Amino acid sequence: MYAIFAIMRFTLLEAFRNRLIWLFLVLLLTGVMLAEFMGGLSITESHATRTSLLSAILRIFAVFVVSLYVITSMVREINDKGLELVLSLPISRANYYFGKLSGFVLMAFLIAALTGICLLFYASAEQVLIWAFSLFCELVIISALCLLCVFTFTQVTIAITAVTAFYVLSRCIDAIQLMGKGSLIDPNSVAQTFMIRTIDALAYVLPDLYRFSLSEWLIYPDTSQDQIFPVLIQTAIYLGVLASAGLFDLYRKNL
Repeated sequence: MYAIFAIMRFTLLEAFRNRLIWLFLVLLLTGVMLAEFMGGLSITESHATRTSLLSAILRIFAVFVVSLYVITSMVREINDKGLELVLSLPISRANYYFGKLSGFVLMAFLIAALTGICLLFYASAEQVLIWAFSLFCELVIISALCLLCVFTFTQVTIAITAVTAFYVLSRCIDAIQLMGKGSLIDPNSVAQTFMIRTIDALAYVLPDLYRFSLSEWLIYPDTSQDQIFPVLIQTAIYLGVLASAGLFDLYRKNL
């Protein structure tokens, strides 16, 4: 536990020394300015428009910052032989992995908290708390996925591409399924049937991130109470799966 805590602490310190928090604060300010500008252009329900736009913008910023930091930090550590140096000490690979993951999870919690504080000016505290917690769960899944992609590909470009594809598909898979079952689709076409079956298989494997951190939770009261439990269940399942796969990839490496 001491080794896990030490690695977690230095991982979090690295985020502060790289001025990651300052970068995210700048992005928060940018998001507020964009939301205020777009909300000012709306004719009706300007406050709801601002809240919806701001929550969507900040969610994208949060995912972008977390995924980019996790991937670049781990790739740099691998290239600088920092991983080999740490594992040359009496520390198991599992302790190293869970220490890194814990540090990234704490960083995700901090980013979700800053996002929630920003949204307190646009929605009630209860609604913001539920939304920010859902965002934290989303960032936890992304952090575990980034670790898996780094240990699997060890290249920044490929890892970022894989994480981006995973996130976009998880966010849009519901809409893609609806389009695949539209009235204009020919049910007798072999190619279209194959595509629909492939999309359904992807929807079965991917998490339902389109159910996470919905903007309507901040606009309409009492809409998020019954939806937070499925978010918790999916986070626990995918965190376990991604962590197991990441540990497997780490142990199979010849260091």
